[in-house]
Amino acid sequence: MNILVTGAGGFIGHHLVKRLKADGNRVIAADLKWPEFEPTAADEFFIGDLRNLEFCQKLTRGGIDEIYQLAADMGGAGFVFTGENDADIMHNSAQINLNILEACRINKIKKIFFSSSACIYPLFNQEDPDNPVCCEDSAYPALPDSEYGWEKLFSERLYKSYERNYGLQVRIARLHNIFGPLGVWQGGREKAPAALCRKVALAENERAIEIWGDGRQSRTFLFIDECVEGIIRLMESDHSEPINIGSEELITIYDLAQMIIQTSGKTLGIECIDGPQGVRGRKSDNTLIREVLSWEPRMPLIEGVKITYQWILQQTSARGL
Repeated sequence: MNILVTGAGGFIGHHLVKRLKADGNRVIAADLKWPEFEPTAADEFFIGDLRNLEFCQKLTRGGIDEIYQLAADMGGAGFVFTGENDADIMHNSAQINLNILEACRINKIKKIFFSSSACIYPLFNQEDPDNPVCCEDSAYPALPDSEYGWEKLFSERLYKSYERNYGLQVRIARLHNIFGPLGVWQGGREKAPAALCRKVALAENERAIEIWGDGRQSRTFLFIDECVEGIIRLMESDHSEPINIGSEELITIYDLAQMIIQTSGKTLGIECIDGPQGVRGRKSDNTLIREVLSWEPRMPLIEGVKITYQWILQQTSARGL
């Protein structure tokens, strides 16, 4: 098939391009930037701004069979929860989705995947770090914990409205904390696993690393390969409602830091400091994905942590840090 991947310069998009190519597809890719850590596997890569409707129309001409839309203005807690980037997050991501969908309508694209987020789930269901509620039907009444979550929820409804009114086949995944090699690990947009791996890699033995909050906030984290597998399986299914793609292995941020320290072989302490945290607990509920796809992610967190830590250690060494 001829497949368009938008956001292909980013972490998940880059991995998805590689997988789609390995499966024998012709892949056209687009983003504001090239992939940072290795060359793209795409047959064609267009650098441009998806906030521009004309650019989106150009990309969707010429026999595109499917689109995977992963482009968004995003980052980890240090980017999303400070409030300093809210306008950009809302405007840029919404504009991208509005343009992509309108281009699909104009050029009669038949099928599209949209990467939503676990951040759409209500704040009031995620106050207990031991028992967060994130089943798909708990999204309403809506109260996401960030503007990033509100934009994703709006865009879910936008995609579904184009499905109803214009016959576009839509697949929507609510992704839960994806991590792994070839992702951002410094600069302010990195997420917790990458940030902690960097801190541990750079820490001197017998010292301490810092984590934000009391460390008792909990999350589930999904390794990138399983995320890509889930996305492709969803796209091949006939399920058109939003669905979780994530792990059910819940861990606190403090215990995640301990896991990474153990992986490194170092002896390090952990110091809790003030910082943006998001909800107290978030865990993927995989009941629906097991029912719909007869599949769910099964890779233990420790395996993904070992792979990711070694890659980030190589990155820090290569840069002389």
